Order: sequence, then C-alpha cells, then structure tokens
Amino acid sequence: MREKFSSELKAAMKAGEKRRVGTIRMIMAALKDKDIEARGQGKTVADEEILALLQKMTKSRTESQEIYEKAGRVDLARQESEEIAIIRGFLPQQLSEADVAQAIVAAIAETGATSIKDMGKVVGALKGKYAGSMDFAKASAVAKRTLGG
Repeated sequence: MREKFSSELKAAMKAGEKRRVGTIRMIMAALKDKDIEARGQGKTVADEEILALLQKMTKSRTESQEIYEKAGRVDLARQESEEIAIIRGFLPQQLSEADVAQAIVAAIAETGATSIKDMGKVVGALKGKYAGSMDFAKASAVAKRTLGG
C-alpha cells in the first residue's frame, strides 16, 4: 500500500491536482506517525492497520463535513467531501448492508455468541476478516440488534 501512496502522489503532482497531493501527503504523514509509534513498540505497521487508519481518517472527515454543513460553511464541507473521496479511493470496496448482515450472522455462528455479552467476540471476528471493507460502527449496531440488545 505504501508504494501505491507514493505512485499516486507522484501522479497527482505531475497532473497538478493540489487537493489530491495534499490529501495523500496527509495520509503519508499519518502513516509515518503510526510507523514511529509502532517502532517504539518493536513492531511494524501491517496493511490491516493502514486500512484502519484510512477508515479513521474518513470517519473524522465525515464528522467535520456534517459540522461544516450545519454551520453553513459550504466551502469547507466541499473540501472535506473531496478528501473523503480521495481517501476512499485507497480503501477496498465497502460491503453492502445485506453482505454486512450476512457476515454478522456468520460471525455469530462462528464465535458461538448467544447474547449481548458476546459482542466483543463478534466484532473481533468481523475486524479480523473485513478490515477496511466494513463500517464497524454500523456493524456493531446491527450485531447488537441481532443478539437481542
């Protein structure tokens, strides 16, 4: 994934796409921070962690976009929207709601979960299999309903 960031950055610079260049640099800076943190713990950053980082960045920008729209700052909301689109370009295709529901049912069966107390097992199993392709906040809510919570 790191090579993809570098090649995309070079292409965006050649094309003169300022927003894309800025967003990719921001991703690379966040990744570098993650690398430094991991190095202190004696490990390396895996692709799953990079995907989680990208999802976190997307979620943050979505929240900011909503705030800007409520405040009437259309220009800033549009900027956040453009950054979200660029970041999502690096994420795998998101699962549909039906696929998420199916994955949750499979994870519940796989973990033997029977009540809301087993939510951690279910979400952990989902994160292991679907990192980057599922919104875990929404998936947690569906799992909670499915488990009767």
